Amino acid sequence: MSARSRKLLALYEDDALVRLSPHTVRGYTLHLRGFLGWSAARGGELVNVRTSDLASYQGALLAARRNGKPYSIGHHQNCVSALKSFFRFLAKRGYAMQDPARAVEMPRAESRLPRSILTREEAKRLIDGARGKSPRVLRDRAVLETLYATGMRVGELVALTPYDVDTEEKTIHIVLGKGRRGRMVPLTTWAARAIDAYLIAGRPQLARGKTARALFLSNWGRRLYDSTTNAIVHRYAAKAGIKKRVTCHTFRHSVATHLLKGRADIRQIQVLLGHRSLQTTERYARVEIQDLREVVRRAHPRGR
Repeated sequence: MSARSRKLLALYEDDALVRLSPHTVRGYTLHLRGFLGWSAARGGELVNVRTSDLASYQGALLAARRNGKPYSIGHHQNCVSALKSFFRFLAKRGYAMQDPARAVEMPRAESRLPRSILTREEAKRLIDGARGKSPRVLRDRAVLETLYATGMRVGELVALTPYDVDTEEKTIHIVLGKGRRGRMVPLTTWAARAIDAYLIAGRPQLARGKTARALFLSNWGRRLYDSTTNAIVHRYAAKAGIKKRVTCHTFRHSVATHLLKGRADIRQIQVLLGHRSLQTTERYARVEIQDLREVVRRAHPRGR
């Protein structure tokens, strides 16, 4: 990568942090470094990038493999989003004559359900695995209860501060949601109790006198990373004997599914999860159809 490319990328990061969440900017920067490295290896100059070059890069991404498997459609979409954001910035600020990414189409994801969804019994068993009074267990219980109560993204959870939570009113303020869209969501009674217990007897010991701003702290008194939070979920899923691949995002999918089955309004679920488009939320309605199809197949006189 040339010195000019590094400078423009740094300028873009500073600009993007005003509009996007730090989590999104980190992800975009990684994707852009990948593209700039690919382009530099082929002797390309950033100012001369054309739409055809970006199409070639998309082809290279489709052919790429990680651990022998192709990258997910979400990975491709994030790459294209990063490129569109970057080149729009360059064109707007006059660093490029035109925006070559404007004509690049976003890869379309299949309208399919998540691969793993916890049943209500599995979710309860997983959360109940965090029993004890040690600071780490109190933290883990509060993390699990919060994920299941709100369905928030892992990036939103690790960005929380103690001031974002009101356990008396049972509400939590998600300040930096996706696209920097904030929202206020309710907490369950169980989640409010778990956070209270953690704030009283867990967090002070993990902080060890440090002035940490994050609500959920690591074993060393710092803000939890996304990967560390997922590791907590993995550990309790294994402890509960759940064979599915369970991540923080699995809780998000499970919350939406369980609320829909409990006859919650789909628009209310949209607000809870912070979906910009109702179409994103509507895919969970297919779970109901699948359940109904199985009932008809099993119970209807002409179902088989």
